[in-house]
Amino acid sequence: MYKEKDDNFFEEILERNKYKIYRICNIYAVNPIEPQDLFQEVIFQIWKSIDKFEGKSSVDTWVYKITINVCLRSKMKFAKSNDKTDRFESIHFTRIDKEINTSEQEKFNYLKECISTLNETDTSLIALYLDDLSYTEIGVITGLSENHIAVKMKRIRKKLFECITPKIKC
Repeated sequence: MYKEKDDNFFEEILERNKYKIYRICNIYAVNPIEPQDLFQEVIFQIWKSIDKFEGKSSVDTWVYKITINVCLRSKMKFAKSNDKTDRFESIHFTRIDKEINTSEQEKFNYLKECISTLNETDTSLIALYLDDLSYTEIGVITGLSENHIAVKMKRIRKKLFECITPKIKC
């Protein structure tokens, strides 16, 4: 459909979806640096694939598919190389230009920690759900039926509730 890469079209896609893309990258990545790296990789893949977009789904759905696929590939690469590397989890970067609500940040960290215990499919579903997509839209992106998504979401919410409740009460 888009045989030539149109800068305006690409910029429009990026402007409309950048926060959604970053939220999904943030769920799959290990803070503080990796979300930005994943974000850049997603943007690159969108740019690389823009001429292959056929318009069979909405542009936003197409962007979600690319984002999820890039994040899953990155997670698999990390899992393979994780045995060979040591991570420095004690190094934290904090943006100085923005005041951080520690309570909200703590809750987000607990949620992210609990999401990281889910399998890949469940992680993808909850990432899309947290981005306020309907079951219909999630179904188009994942290829699952709405009914199947509804059942899985009920189970995922239960797992997350059981995981996060003890952490918040502490």
